[in-house]
Amino acid sequence: MHVVVAGQGYVGLPLAVRAAEVGHRVVGYDVDPHRVRQLAAGDSYVEDVTSTRLRAVLDTGSYSATADAAALAGYDLAVITVPTPLRDGVPDLSYIEACARTLGEHLRPGASVVLESTTYPGTTEDVLLPILEEASGLKGGVDFHVGFSPERIAPGNKRWSFEGTPKLVSGIDAVSLEVIKEFYDGVFLTTVPVSGPRVAELAKLIENTFRLINISMINELATLTDRLGVNIWEAIAAADTKPFGFTRFTPGPGVGGHCLPVDPQFLAWKIREDLGVPFRFVELADDVNRHMPDYVVQRVVEALDRRGIPVGTARILLLGLTYKINATDLRNSPSARVAELLTGLGADVRGAEPNIPDGAELTVRRVDATPEEVAAADAVVLLMDHALFDLPMIQQHAAWALDCRNRMSGANVEVL
Repeated sequence: MHVVVAGQGYVGLPLAVRAAEVGHRVVGYDVDPHRVRQLAAGDSYVEDVTSTRLRAVLDTGSYSATADAAALAGYDLAVITVPTPLRDGVPDLSYIEACARTLGEHLRPGASVVLESTTYPGTTEDVLLPILEEASGLKGGVDFHVGFSPERIAPGNKRWSFEGTPKLVSGIDAVSLEVIKEFYDGVFLTTVPVSGPRVAELAKLIENTFRLINISMINELATLTDRLGVNIWEAIAAADTKPFGFTRFTPGPGVGGHCLPVDPQFLAWKIREDLGVPFRFVELADDVNRHMPDYVVQRVVEALDRRGIPVGTARILLLGLTYKINATDLRNSPSARVAELLTGLGADVRGAEPNIPDGAELTVRRVDATPEEVAAADAVVLLMDHALFDLPMIQQHAAWALDCRNRMSGANVEVL
């Protein structure tokens, strides 16, 4: 099958490579020519796809990368994996719309288009489908097939592989579902069909909203239990011994990436727009998480005060600047806000992030987490406990540390 995967980021590239590995002829389409040049050279920038895997499918000719829309002609199935950001609290579907027009111009009878980008219920049928029909002059459900299948990418997840994670699939009609399911059956080990795109779109948002709300509850509790004199980490571990009715979530300096700070806002916006009422759980959870960096800074300032060190003269080392453990992604990471707040108070803030390539721009002065750098800091803040950090060394050399991940102990360490 001739497959197009539009968008070659952390969602699209793993799908494109996997589809090529199982026998499809795949064109990875991206409007960023720099990305395309990297891919064509066999250089992967996505952690779940090694350069070795990428070069293998390039060498067999089963995968190619392009920024030329003309190369999309003749596709049997196209998958849209483009960004869906929020702009001032409003979902921005411009990338989906532009991609739909491009694919629509090359759409032919019998072909299929699947949306994977996270969005609010109704996008597939109310936004994507009309654009495809207008651009192609064809009729969806009659001349071509359309569906929605939400991505469930978890970068760096060692337990659930890309192909091993069950895949939701949907179509605008029974034939669309059948065709789309057949494609994904060959890519994933398990597919789960649902009755229509709106159900699949909502299911994705439920998954992420569930996590956001539970993490937010634990984060808010973490800001309170310190004053209650109770170790929240021990209490969570105790609760986790219950074999039913409990899911373990742990506190942190905030949430980042796209799934948690952004995706639930799509649902909140849709409910407010269509029904005129707030989704109160999401709005409260978002408020709690947006203020977690403030709480981290508050704890640092209080600890410095106890030692007679004004924050404005302090040297502070932040460890782990990505939004997720062992990841290479800085999107919406709460570390940026922590750094901004501390810098605004006059502190000399430095950051160690071993997972980001040298030369990449960070929001603070970049250093390595050496014994000398750790010892020179008035305060060390472990924001993300990457495997590359030598935590025993950090614990040994830090004058004082705030551990946001409960990975260290000792008289010089406080946990979030």
